[in-house]
Amino acid sequence: MMKHFFYAVLLFTLGQSLIWFQTNAQFFWKWAKDHPFLMAVLFSTPISVMFIKATALIVAHFDGQLWPGRFIAQATGIVTFALITYMVLGEGINHKTTVSLLLSLTLLLIQILWK
Repeated sequence: MMKHFFYAVLLFTLGQSLIWFQTNAQFFWKWAKDHPFLMAVLFSTPISVMFIKATALIVAHFDGQLWPGRFIAQATGIVTFALITYMVLGEGINHKTTVSLLLSLTLLLIQILWK
């Protein structure tokens, strides 16, 4: 069901976004830098639930196969990391990052289109 796929990608993307803030907020938010344990506690449960649910949805979409979900989670992580790093920290996207993003997109398209 395409609905499962859409919700899984959405949950993977939200989870990856939260992970970005959990690990990188220390570079622009003093509170996060001073409270790493609280950052871990506050973010861990929502992130875990998102990934558990996304994995279940993607496995349902791909008829019980686990591998497509791993590649889709990795691809959403690369894209999310690049976009948030650019938007929040202003870190540009160089040639190496562009190639990595294209490879991630290719990986995602393989999982979606190759039956």
